[in-house]
Amino acid sequence: QCDLQGLWRNELGSNMTVSALDVSGTFSGSYHTAVAATNKQILVSPLQGAQQHPGDKGQPTFGFTVQWQFADSMTAFVGQCFVDRRGKETLETTWLLQEEVPSRKDVWKATR
Repeated sequence: QCDLQGLWRNELGSNMTVSALDVSGTFSGSYHTAVAATNKQILVSPLQGAQQHPGDKGQPTFGFTVQWQFADSMTAFVGQCFVDRRGKETLETTWLLQEEVPSRKDVWKATR
């Protein structure tokens, strides 16, 4: 069964730490990205999320947001946790990053 709690690392070298889930499936943690489109110092940033209660297969879906501490943007991640035959856990995610823009006419370029 997949357990989100703990330290996760992606293929680009970013690190995420997830706290224990509470009874309603919510969690918090921190994200330290290894890549960013900024020349500012990259800082560890807080995250908040929720996991669907795992079914019989134990490979739950989840979502979380990261409030970047070094940029005027936030990222929302959604995904699913998978466990292979050897017991290795992998998170497969999709994300959207929303940057702050100066005006409504610039909103077309605010989302990646």
